Amino acid sequence: MNIKEGEKVPDFSLVDQNEKIVTLESLKGKPAVLYFYPKDETPGCTVEACEFRDIYDEFSKMNCEIYGISPDGPNSHNKFISNHSLPFKLLCDPDKKMIKDFGVWGEKNMYGKISYGIIRSTFLIDENGTLIKKWTNVRAKGHAEKVQSELEKI
Repeated sequence: MNIKEGEKVPDFSLVDQNEKIVTLESLKGKPAVLYFYPKDETPGCTVEACEFRDIYDEFSKMNCEIYGISPDGPNSHNKFISNHSLPFKLLCDPDKKMIKDFGVWGEKNMYGKISYGIIRSTFLIDENGTLIKKWTNVRAKGHAEKVQSELEKI
């Protein structure tokens, strides 16, 4: 699915690192960042998570929640959070339903080798679940600041 800016994002229901259910409905009322990443504790994913961590207070001041989404389970997410002092929730999508619904599963080319996986992407949604801005094929370094700049415009 290719969600366009101005459209409602697909509904979802996933568990977080504490096995509590998080749904699109539960996010309504404040803006949210949904960032999709391939795997806990990998270099690029760690850079991205830590950059969101480092400016988390700026997002909080704008009443915005941050959620990281990957296929990893609660145990992996808890270790990742603990190892890097992440102040936001990580959602578990082991069946890749949300990942596919948001159109971030696809072909990747790494050093000439074709594989399928998560295309690092971020969705900024408003308090009603409408997509404000989408970034695909994200470079982890410096990305959190780009999202923050976009959030400051709304």
